[in-house]
Amino acid sequence: MSNRKIIAVFGATGGQGGGLARAILDDPSGGFALRAITRKLDSPKALELARRGAEVVAADSDDPASVARALQGAYGAYFVTNFWEHFSPEREQAQALAMARAARACKLQHAIWSTLEDSRLYVPLSDARMPTLMGRFKVPHFDAKAEADQYFAQEGVPTTYLLTSFYWENLIHFGMGPKAGPDGRLAITLPLGANKLPGIAVEDIGRCAYGVFLRGNELLGRRVGIAGEHLTGAEMAAQLGRALGREVAYHAIEPNAYRALGFPGADDLGNMFQFNAEFADTFCAARSIAFSRYLNPRLQGFDQWLALNSAGIPIT
Repeated sequence: MSNRKIIAVFGATGGQGGGLARAILDDPSGGFALRAITRKLDSPKALELARRGAEVVAADSDDPASVARALQGAYGAYFVTNFWEHFSPEREQAQALAMARAARACKLQHAIWSTLEDSRLYVPLSDARMPTLMGRFKVPHFDAKAEADQYFAQEGVPTTYLLTSFYWENLIHFGMGPKAGPDGRLAITLPLGANKLPGIAVEDIGRCAYGVFLRGNELLGRRVGIAGEHLTGAEMAAQLGRALGREVAYHAIEPNAYRALGFPGADDLGNMFQFNAEFADTFCAARSIAFSRYLNPRLQGFDQWLALNSAGIPIT
């Protein structure tokens, strides 16, 4: 391990970070060693990473001192925050600031910051076609991350800004999978109209991030967007139907109707899908499938992901 560069991975037992952790461990000749950062050293996922040879370190993104300790001696780090854990843009930004300051103090040579677009550059707060949320955001879980980009730049941290896409795992874990109507027919419901949505397997986010680290200085200071496939709602429904062996329809609803569904975060997600739909060409162009495959030759399309995961999609 002493001859390999240490990559500190925040969220190493989660989705994005977990994919990167496994990508590092799966490539022992790649020149990197994994330092898995987690709040719970005794969780099953943390113990499994340790069993596979990772250095597992406790840190809490809300505790700047622990973040700095976790980065000591590291070459690089993967920084990710989870808005959906607490629904607080301010907390997410405080975590990002602590990460950026610790990265500077520890003289990291390569940071990856998992970020997203600032929707307000496209839909100003004064634009009434999309409600303003929390007083100063259109899409809080996008805009807060985008604002935090400046922390890494201001601190002088050598950073690649990674733009992710819609997780296909949302069909499993976020209640977005097919639902049966009164007639028993399955459908997915999204406010996308006929527009394409970039999507990706969470595992491939980690693998693409690993590809960024493998390329050293090539992508420092750049914004890199990744996706496994760009699909319309109808295309997603058709592929879901084939995988599940049952017809799945696509119900395109208006963003206002989606925001009114009332589940936690419905207004944020309704705005997100409206932003994705109204600026679909720009949003897709920022997430090249060919470049994603350049970073990650194992990149999965939606059909490939479904072949591995469709059994886990709850049908309600």
